Amino acid sequence: MHIVKQLMAIPGVIAAGEYAYRGDRFSFQGALTDEFARMASILCRANTLSVNMQSEIFDSFAENCGCRPVQGWIVHGANVTVCTVGNYFAFIENREELLNDVMTIMRAKVGDIHEDLLANLYAKLGGDTKEALY
Repeated sequence: MHIVKQLMAIPGVIAAGEYAYRGDRFSFQGALTDEFARMASILCRANTLSVNMQSEIFDSFAENCGCRPVQGWIVHGANVTVCTVGNYFAFIENREELLNDVMTIMRAKVGDIHEDLLANLYAKLGGDTKEALY
């Protein structure tokens, strides 16, 4: 079963989907409008890059601190939590144990994210990862 369908089968999951690493394409299921899902995919991409940049900075001061490679991120709001692993996202209600259930499925289905995020993102776009990325 596809990860998004598995996530949507869990009571309390508002929406789940997949976003493109470029931020311009997405697919989702759940209670989001197309425009909100588009903005969510852009937000997920931007936050993923930001979290990776911050972990690289932190790692430069505290080598082997265990925060690299980044596996995803979670933002816990007053009523809703947003979580991502790889290029999958889920909007969930803030209910006891729901986050653990969602993250267990996401981590099991997506697997480990490798060290060089920019090279991985660039390769998914069809780029030549041997050339300079900057």
